[in-house]
Amino acid sequence: MEFKRSSGILLHVSSLPGSDGIGDFGDSAYAFVEFLAATNTKFWQVLPLNPTGYGNSPYQGLSASAGNPLFISLDDLVELKLLSPSDLSKRPHFPRTKVNFGMVIPWKMEKLHKAFLNFEQSQSPDLSKQFKAFCSAQTNWLDDFALFMTIKDQHDLRAWDTWSDGLRFRDPVALRKFEKENRTAVEEQKFFQFIFFQQWKKLKKFANDKGIQIIGDIPIFVGYDCADTWTHPDLFYFDKEYKPTVVAGVPPDFFSRTGQLWGNPLYDWKKHKSSNYAWWIERIQNTLDMVDIIRLDHFRGFAGYYEIPAGSKTAEIGKWVKGPGNSLFNALYKHFGDLPFIAEDLGVMTPDVVELRERYQLPGMKIVQFGFNPNPEVDFQPHHLTRNSVAYTGTHDNETVKGWFNSLPADAKAYFKAYVGNTKESPSKAMVRLLWQSVSVFAIAPMQDLLDLGNEARMNFPGTLGNNWEWKLDKKWDSARLRKWLAEFNHLYSRD
Repeated sequence: MEFKRSSGILLHVSSLPGSDGIGDFGDSAYAFVEFLAATNTKFWQVLPLNPTGYGNSPYQGLSASAGNPLFISLDDLVELKLLSPSDLSKRPHFPRTKVNFGMVIPWKMEKLHKAFLNFEQSQSPDLSKQFKAFCSAQTNWLDDFALFMTIKDQHDLRAWDTWSDGLRFRDPVALRKFEKENRTAVEEQKFFQFIFFQQWKKLKKFANDKGIQIIGDIPIFVGYDCADTWTHPDLFYFDKEYKPTVVAGVPPDFFSRTGQLWGNPLYDWKKHKSSNYAWWIERIQNTLDMVDIIRLDHFRGFAGYYEIPAGSKTAEIGKWVKGPGNSLFNALYKHFGDLPFIAEDLGVMTPDVVELRERYQLPGMKIVQFGFNPNPEVDFQPHHLTRNSVAYTGTHDNETVKGWFNSLPADAKAYFKAYVGNTKESPSKAMVRLLWQSVSVFAIAPMQDLLDLGNEARMNFPGTLGNNWEWKLDKKWDSARLRKWLAEFNHLYSRD
């Protein structure tokens, strides 16, 4: 797919300022879109918008299609008269620049529950009609997801492989009995999704009307404890007890002598192919209903992926297995035409990965930090970039530029300073300038780098649990100075 030279900002919804402890689809989201429009920045990139489970990682969602109810704006529910101003009058004192999920989740879910009760009692004809239409249009995933979440809630959020056999193995009689006994709770889950998509689509239209497109994100693998594995166990390598027989990860390398054991279940690609990749087509379609362009996470896994026996303690024992490759992408191309994808092609690149990406003319990713590390990867240096690529200062998994630069040894710092012309600009601003100058079709920077923040603002530390996905913008983040230089960069380097 042919793209126009543009720029974007990576900022997850949760990182927006918010009165309820986490970013949402309320006023701060619209203010951010206004900022993008005012600076002629054409793209807003977000992380996966799916509901999260243990660890709050957007890349371990509870569904490949559902939305995260924590992103629902409670203030907008007041406008819908589903909450009253008094319901929000005693907000907790949430941290200013950090999402405290332990505070946010009970607060927001209590208010969302109250909104649902008010919705049931109000019998608003217009809203009820819209709700029924939504449920009818989304039945392909919504019914199973709502049932999954209701069962999960009643099992203290435990994984589905701990449920009773009737529910775990989806016995029709057991499911009908449970749904009949918990009809209201199932409807409540559907209501949360209805409100999520109603608010998100309104926000997306606002952005699109201002010439701004949304870049979304699809993790190649789903987590084991999600509605999709429970609903479609035949599409994964499971044993008779619906336990994974093999799991995902990456082999030992320079960064980790034992490799990375992700633990995600692996797809039975033969089963997917036999249905002409119906599940994948549906997943892509559902995502394209939410965003304009999709970043395909771990793109190399479509060409070949690392398979580790289930139960392994590390990723040291495993093997590379051929992925679906052209077979999958041909099916997607036949269904969608031009593929609005960005290939996250970081890590070990082999000829089959490059061939797959180039065959469908997908732009790959270039993390420019990597080009200035003590052992620089020359392909990531600005003078080696190619047009059909997306240049990043970093992603959610990287240090901020300020944090990265401060951790460099003296010789690497000297090289970077010489490369940028010994400018008086901060390393963050100098790096952004390098990206915007480059030939890459898209230049994208995390908001943290535009604000010259250190590693206290880092979003994720891969391979760790706790203190991730928590960074949040200060309410006073916007400034005339920032608007001025970003707009100047966009104009100066023909990205406006």
